[in-house]
Amino acid sequence: MSSASDALAIHQLLGRIVYFHALFIEPELQPSTPLPPGTECCNHATAPGQLPVGELLTDSAWAALVEVATTLPAHHRPCPKDTGACCATCRIASAATAVAAGWAQTECRSYRLAEPAETLLRDCGHAAAARLGRVFANQYVAHCPVLDRLTVPEALPDAEELPLTGELLALWAEPTATTRHPVASWLNHCTGLDDVRRVLESRRTGS
Repeated sequence: MSSASDALAIHQLLGRIVYFHALFIEPELQPSTPLPPGTECCNHATAPGQLPVGELLTDSAWAALVEVATTLPAHHRPCPKDTGACCATCRIASAATAVAAGWAQTECRSYRLAEPAETLLRDCGHAAAARLGRVFANQYVAHCPVLDRLTVPEALPDAEELPLTGELLALWAEPTATTRHPVASWLNHCTGLDDVRRVLESRRTGS
């Protein structure tokens, strides 16, 4: 388990995800077709015996990440068993994938950019799964094989391109070191993605 200060920093970042999702992303979500379930988690596939959801997530701040992911059915693909016996680390990695991909797609659409390529959504999802999954696993000593298969792509959107997604990925690279210094602090002064778009446009035109 991490120190109390590390746990507080992690909780603050989870709260930032929930806040930004409710303020920026949810109001802009378009109707979507839910994806079918993903692959089976470790506990229901080839590596049973991992710490389960029912033991780790019931009273954890991390449960909020899963709740955010469920609002993104076009990107959320949990284990088809989806029970309290699922591997908790797999559940967090799956939820992080959905959040990052869903945020990236919503930002692109709201800023009137081209529809994001599947590779961009996949890369954002993989990076978030790797970074948040490892933080969760370290905090609860809950490593699982899915983390060994996750890598962070070299090219990821930054906070000048997709501010919410870029900041999410940057902050979780070293959450206990950066949580008190948001990458795009100007986001705190925006009330919606229209505000964010106007800031980005003004920066591009130099006005």
